[in-house]
Amino acid sequence: MCSIVGLQGNVKAEDIVKMLKASKNRGPDSSGIYLDKIHENIDLDEFSDDNAYQIAFGHNLLSIYDSNNRVSKPQPVSTENLVLVFNGELYNFSTIRNFLTKVGVDTEITCDADALIYLIDFYNKKLDLLKAVQSAIRLIDGDYAFAVWDGENLAIARDPLGVKPLFYAQNDELKGFASTRQSLKEVGFTDIDTLKPEHILYNWEDVSPAQPIYEKVFEGDVAKIDKMLRLSVVKRIEGLSEIGVIFSGGLDSSYLALLLKEISENVPLKIKLYAVGAEGSKDVEAAIYASKFLNLDLEICEVTENLVREALPDVVKAIGDDNLMKVGVGLTTYFATKMVHEDGLKVAISGQGADELFGGYKRYVQSFIDGTLNYDLRQDMSNMYHVNLERDDACSMLNSVELRLPFLDKKLVELVLNIPDNKKIVSMHDDMRKSILRKLAFEEGLDYEIAYRPKKAAQYGTGIDKILRKKIVKDTDISKYLE
Repeated sequence: MCSIVGLQGNVKAEDIVKMLKASKNRGPDSSGIYLDKIHENIDLDEFSDDNAYQIAFGHNLLSIYDSNNRVSKPQPVSTENLVLVFNGELYNFSTIRNFLTKVGVDTEITCDADALIYLIDFYNKKLDLLKAVQSAIRLIDGDYAFAVWDGENLAIARDPLGVKPLFYAQNDELKGFASTRQSLKEVGFTDIDTLKPEHILYNWEDVSPAQPIYEKVFEGDVAKIDKMLRLSVVKRIEGLSEIGVIFSGGLDSSYLALLLKEISENVPLKIKLYAVGAEGSKDVEAAIYASKFLNLDLEICEVTENLVREALPDVVKAIGDDNLMKVGVGLTTYFATKMVHEDGLKVAISGQGADELFGGYKRYVQSFIDGTLNYDLRQDMSNMYHVNLERDDACSMLNSVELRLPFLDKKLVELVLNIPDNKKIVSMHDDMRKSILRKLAFEEGLDYEIAYRPKKAAQYGTGIDKILRKKIVKDTDISKYLE
């Protein structure tokens, strides 16, 4: 995870620096700027340039990979014809690199950004940047946001489910994009839009995908779910020796922890679980039970009123919303990833997306009764980028921790959205919901108490909502943190 920023128009270098400073928490390891040429590893407090430019890019790096054949490289990156900034992960990095080698690219490619820019460059032979980006996107598998410039044209793109954030704005003098709203606000933008998943902003015009993944319809095979979920987990830990798990002791996080443990029996992988909750909260009790069952190390953040008050300003500002439900979930993510960061880890696995995919929320029972479950799940999947994903990303990145979401693998989402409704909710009296996922988890080795633990929303299961409503909002107007 990193942060990317960019401006087009009458651009001052100091504005790009301001944008990078506002999102430095997303990439504390190095910063770089493109201003007609690339400046790597700059000190944002000391960098100075008084010239004006037509376009400028900036990048803050969160360094995750450091091996012989894959590194986290400072950006921006360039070829003879292109300049690119990239935030995210290519889970088929090795495949893309091998493809480029076979088609004659003789440059040594050791990072995701290089793989992507040379892939776009390969498809850009006819000098049509939009088609080149569209062709590259069809080949890559990952969570990403990026911008690429060919000297005349600018293309900005976002991954199919919106796991990585991307915002943009325009005024009379400038057009800009960034990984955070705050970076754009820092240079005077007020009317800020979110780039939709799978969309491309080409020369500031929105280009829609031919068919979003949540609109694809085919006959889904239930037997493939377990294999595809396993593959999704494997892809998301490749190249890592340690991984954290945001852990509630419930079905989703426990199933992912079980799969990670199985993987660790064949590859060196240290796994640690991180749970959040007030003393005696349901999530803490469940996390302790499940961690003992899985025989995995567990760290707990015991939430108190003082801890919530201390974290509240940063979390409310980061998510840009004072809705108590969103704040409660955001605080849970914040406290969990704070522990992850303090342990020196930069990546954590989360079960986000399972409820929208498999029908976990209580309201889906009514959808099942009304015969609209499949439609409602597809709608929720199409909207989660600005309902849940941007919130969780913002809160985890306050601690410079990247969340990876195995349930939101593109192929897995396509498959599960096309599984019959009655495999997810079995009847109008199905209070447990997510039937097929519970069955799979139980068959794979979770005990009944974990696999069939009733769902409880994070803000309630942790006790954070109770602290917010009964102790904090009585004497604190949290909307002031949005100013």
